[in-house]
Amino acid sequence: MAPSNNNFDLSPDFSVLDLQDDFVVINKAPGVDVHRDGDEPGICEKVAEALNLPELYLVHRLDKVTSGLLILARTSESCAQLAQLFKEKTIQKYYLALADKKPKKKQGWIKGDMQRSRRSSWKLVNSQHNPAVTQFFTTSVTPGIRAFLLKPLTGKTHQLRVAMKSLGAPICGDLLYSDAQQASDYDRTYLHAYVIAFELKSVSYRYCAQPEQGGQFLTPQFLAAVEQWCTPETLSWPS
Repeated sequence: MAPSNNNFDLSPDFSVLDLQDDFVVINKAPGVDVHRDGDEPGICEKVAEALNLPELYLVHRLDKVTSGLLILARTSESCAQLAQLFKEKTIQKYYLALADKKPKKKQGWIKGDMQRSRRSSWKLVNSQHNPAVTQFFTTSVTPGIRAFLLKPLTGKTHQLRVAMKSLGAPICGDLLYSDAQQASDYDRTYLHAYVIAFELKSVSYRYCAQPEQGGQFLTPQFLAAVEQWCTPETLSWPS
């Protein structure tokens, strides 16, 4: 069964894009934690309650500050199958981001090991023992603002946020990886899980979700700039 047109809002924390027998796909709002935080339920609990489902399983994660596409499994079996696809790197993921500093290069690869840094953050180092790998393109949105299309080939914690900082262009609004004063000028962290595509049980699925929150994401200039990236799978990615 191909992706359905089940697209409905049930909560300010998420909208549901598709409801399949094996999984649910949502568009998560920024500022929503996927895990339970004290008395605040995690995203699986919130979506299950909204859809009147007995239980949902977290297959992969998005940072609290990151919005966008998230797959939630409906059974432990489908969770294991989807997790295996992530492990095998057969799920394609693409993200959108904004930066207000000029990157060291305008397209290419960001590759290196990640090490713990201060304040629960990470840093990219030159060694290549178990590297985080990201491909990217950029394009100008307005003077001083650039959009980034990011393709992570690995799934490290904070990988894209660290990758952007290593380019000299931390994500707009990222309080952890950019200047705190400058970051506070923005209404959110401008990172969004944009497209996800995979095959499960011989059926191909593809989902695309535009950002729904953040003034900089909603401008006509941004939408025009990223129109060239509406099918990122077909682009000639840097080799």
